[in-house]
Amino acid sequence: MQYVSYYRVSTSKQGINGYGMGAQKEAVQRYLSSLDAELIGSFEEVETGSNNDRPQLALAIQLAKAKKAILVIAKLDRISRNAAFLMQLQDSGVEFVCCDMPSADRFTVGILALVAERERELISQRTKAGLAVAKARGVILGNPNAAD
Repeated sequence: MQYVSYYRVSTSKQGINGYGMGAQKEAVQRYLSSLDAELIGSFEEVETGSNNDRPQLALAIQLAKAKKAILVIAKLDRISRNAAFLMQLQDSGVEFVCCDMPSADRFTVGILALVAERERELISQRTKAGLAVAKARGVILGNPNAAD
């Protein structure tokens, strides 16, 4: 069977140091090594999970469809934290598998997509609350080197 891998991290720091990307690649490699699998393409992206306009993901899906390959990702939230986006992916005709739950069916993925979306909302709320507390304490927010 043929596979196309997709890896995503949210920040350039994660992308530059490779920690997040490296862990995903290790999970995918471990999963594929347990199968009779051929990795025919690999795509990486540094982008927030809330942004659904991701060129590398689009290319990964395009290759998987063209070759009738399976899109493989380390974890569901690496594709998106948007439930509607994940449901559209399920309906797109491309088969995908998450290494951390390879036997998940459409129902399970649907539920977990909603959980991932909620987590994205909670991350945003926590970040805003933390920034508000820091600002109230007099911390100067933003890039100190930014042009005025």
